[in-house]
Amino acid sequence: MIKCHLSRIMGEKRLKISDLARDTGLNRGTLTRLYHETAERIELDVLDALCRYFNCQLGDLLEYVPKPVPSTEKIDPAE
Repeated sequence: MIKCHLSRIMGEKRLKISDLARDTGLNRGTLTRLYHETAERIELDVLDALCRYFNCQLGDLLEYVPKPVPSTEKIDPAE
């Protein structure tokens, strides 16, 4: 899964979503979905604007966290 660090970055800078929307011109709803990690897709221009605004790399904003792979082996509770 992809983890978005926008809320952490904004918290460190004590920014509100409305401030970020005003400063970047990005849609408040888009920023809210990124902040709460409910976004299903992100436009490249949004990522570009955020990286420019925070002077950060894409990897500072987004992180790939692999989901655990379920084991296919059955565990015998008697053992």
